[in-house]
Amino acid sequence: MTSLILFGLFVILLVLNIPIAVSIIVATLATMLLTIDTLPALTTLAQRLSVGVDSFALLAIPFFVLSGYLMGQGGIAVRLIEFAKVLVGRLPGGLAFVNIISCALFGSISGSAVAATSAVGGFMIPAMEKEGYDKPFSTAVTVTAATTGMLIPPSNILIIFSLASGGVSIAALFIAGYLPGLLVTVLLMLGASFYIKRHGITTDKTISIGKFWPSLIGAIPCLFLIVLIIGGIIGGFFTPTEAGAIAVIYSLVLSLGLYKELRVKDLYPIFLKTINTTAIVMFLIGASAAMSWLMSYEQIPQTISNSLLSLSENALIILLIMNLLLLAVGTFMDVTPAVLIFTPIFLPIAEMLGISPLHFGIMMILNLSIGLCTPPVGSVLFVGCSVGRVSISSIMKPILPLYAAMLIALALTIAFPQISEFLPKLLGLI
Repeated sequence: MTSLILFGLFVILLVLNIPIAVSIIVATLATMLLTIDTLPALTTLAQRLSVGVDSFALLAIPFFVLSGYLMGQGGIAVRLIEFAKVLVGRLPGGLAFVNIISCALFGSISGSAVAATSAVGGFMIPAMEKEGYDKPFSTAVTVTAATTGMLIPPSNILIIFSLASGGVSIAALFIAGYLPGLLVTVLLMLGASFYIKRHGITTDKTISIGKFWPSLIGAIPCLFLIVLIIGGIIGGFFTPTEAGAIAVIYSLVLSLGLYKELRVKDLYPIFLKTINTTAIVMFLIGASAAMSWLMSYEQIPQTISNSLLSLSENALIILLIMNLLLLAVGTFMDVTPAVLIFTPIFLPIAEMLGISPLHFGIMMILNLSIGLCTPPVGSVLFVGCSVGRVSISSIMKPILPLYAAMLIALALTIAFPQISEFLPKLLGLI
């Protein structure tokens, strides 16, 4: 009954368009008051809100958010796009492939799907339109490809999963995301190619291979950031939080010094955007921590676990149900609160089924990433449509083969844990 009241009230508030963090807090407090006196309930809520964000690892989030904004406006995205052009621009469907690879490269550096959508989409959607690609398809490609930044490190959501799971290694999560992220990238290219061939879109072949070396030289400083951050974390030279600070310093050096795309006066609005984004994320984390405490206090995860395990003795069936539930959740809830709320519920079940927390984390993030580009609450979908100036309904048809590609990637990742665990095991992280 407690779980029905908690989640029922939460869903009702979401339907009424109440901000998600407020919905979580109101639903949590209302449910607390059923079993706890008013003063202890209010005191516990306030305590859990503050304790939820009292983590050194979470300091990495504002650093990576800031570095993502600096990269998006500091000339880094443009140079990665130019490099992607000479790599795949002459292939059939070249500019669509350029878009996908650019999103993967930028997402891997910025760690933000929304930042990748804005930075890459603002350049690539008009460029694809000029070459004969229709705008809804160009937008659909950008929206789906931008989600690879959730998997390819450094990724803020992997840091949040580490917190929600009780301490899965951030370094191991970062490395585990590479192969699934690349798998999604390749399958999205195949999905885009299928759409292009079916609709007879002609390909631009004018991109000169002679631009390879200049574009590579321009992109090397950007790409070196990946080596610096991941290599430093794996080598034990600095923590993920310190890596975030280094990413900010490096981005400032590139943007202000080497590329000179930013000026000091441009930093103020970037800092304001960073503060705004960080405040939203931290508020969500604090609110979700309070809900997680209540679920633990009322033994809701154990109740849900017993209910799911009673449905079938087949581990594959239970895993399928969990993923269907996560896919449904992803269509109306953003990734951050979904990870914070459902990790404590589903992770114990996954461990009972013999699934490692590392594999479950990658599977969960990939699953919820699909929700980022799915109505009704797909944040990346809304940003992409805003950047591309198209309606959501207009991109539903071209996005279908790309949805299929992401679902195939999810199925392969679920079926073969080696995809996410191979590199961490190779590097001795697990």
